[in-house]
Amino acid sequence: MNTNEELLPGMTRTESSEFVAATGFVVDELNATSLRGHVQLGTNHHTPWGVVHGGLFTTIVESAASIGASFAVNEYGQFAVGVHNATDFLRPGSSGLALVKATALHQGRTQQLWEVIITDDASSKVLARGQLRLQNVPLPEKSTEVQG
Repeated sequence: MNTNEELLPGMTRTESSEFVAATGFVVDELNATSLRGHVQLGTNHHTPWGVVHGGLFTTIVESAASIGASFAVNEYGQFAVGVHNATDFLRPGSSGLALVKATALHQGRTQQLWEVIITDDASSKVLARGQLRLQNVPLPEKSTEVQG
């Protein structure tokens, strides 16, 4: 597993925003062209009708592809931001382990395209799949000022 948190700050659930942390998405493996992770689905992800909210799957697609794409361009002083997210919800889920696999389809100088597939571990059926187009942008300058 290569998840150097110094290269990708905020990647863990304890360091990310409350919004991203609430998804429960965990990165298990990471390299410049793929990412594997998982999420334990439960009632905290449900709609009022007892199924996982599609926004969870959309957020995981965005997060997985963004982390992978950012890892790929980090050595160039860049990170990647999503510019188009197309997520398809193929079947409802309610609970259990979901596996996440993100794969780079195209990695260019200015843009990348990643595919993310979210699969129910118990049945091996695909719950959702998405594609995220990303723009490679410069990393923000680190401030050396002391805030007071």
